Amino acid sequence: QVQLVESGGGSVQAGGSLRLSCAASHYTYSTGCMAWFRQAPGKEREGVARINSDGGTVYADSVKGRFTISKDNAKSTLYLQMNNLKPEDTAMYFCAARPWLCSNRMIVGSAFPYWGQGSQVTVSS
Repeated sequence: QVQLVESGGGSVQAGGSLRLSCAASHYTYSTGCMAWFRQAPGKEREGVARINSDGGTVYADSVKGRFTISKDNAKSTLYLQMNNLKPEDTAMYFCAARPWLCSNRMIVGSAFPYWGQGSQVTVSS
């Protein structure tokens, strides 16, 4: 079965950077669509960024210019480079995947059948 495992989270001060990784087993990164979501306590799940197999990306307005989603098909690994982190970025971050392309600019959790367990990111001011 598909397994997604996030890593790279941690605690940083505002303005710092982190890179999250999502390693996949039994999933082909060269097809479909993958995404990062986050959820903070008391908040709804938020789509952060997604990337199609063709490299096309979509970002939430809240992270545009600061976060970069990328993938390494050979390593079956998805990345989220997070720069200039802000306290409001504090959340549990989840990797998600679907075996078909994302066809619009929405990042909706219900569209993704495969999920990782999450990695906590905490940003202090």
